[in-house]
Amino acid sequence: MGDISAGQAPNVLVRRLRSSGVHLWLVLRRLISPPVASNPPADLMFTPLTGKGFPLSGWLVQYHLLLVTLDPFTNESAWLLKTSAKILQTFDQADCRVGFVLAGADIDETRQFLGPYSREILAFPDPDRSITRAFGFERLPSIVVVDLGGNVVNSCEDWDPAGWQTVTDELARMMSWTGPVLPYNGDPGPYLGTPAAG
Repeated sequence: MGDISAGQAPNVLVRRLRSSGVHLWLVLRRLISPPVASNPPADLMFTPLTGKGFPLSGWLVQYHLLLVTLDPFTNESAWLLKTSAKILQTFDQADCRVGFVLAGADIDETRQFLGPYSREILAFPDPDRSITRAFGFERLPSIVVVDLGGNVVNSCEDWDPAGWQTVTDELARMMSWTGPVLPYNGDPGPYLGTPAAG
């Protein structure tokens, strides 16, 4: 790398990879430091659009939890709404609970962003991003599976079809279910998401 010092090399490599293509950057990032969500506290409140809110432990009494977190104020999450809904609908009849988390959105904004999906799929507005922060997400969109004990089984950030496929394959194995094959026809290519903090 010429006259680049050893301390500068990783940063220069990352910049060069980013400029050479998002997909290569996502693959390298997953190899170097795969993003794994943190186990959220059991008393973290999840209040759906309709009905009563419960702490996380209350949502995990009988079923694992599959969540897709989107930021409705960004294009990067909007591009993945239909795909996310298909993934959640695929697992809706399996022995797991599925839902959207809408980072930064109140009840009205969640309904507006999700449109008809707000009536078909469980949705959790996250206006103060407390759910998003509790999982330790750095970028959105994201997908995460939480088991009955409240432990994160697997997760992926950004739109990385191969990474999301790994998450859904593991859940399908756990549920003895047939998961989706990603990307779906017409899905966008891999791309970096936006900061989860907003």
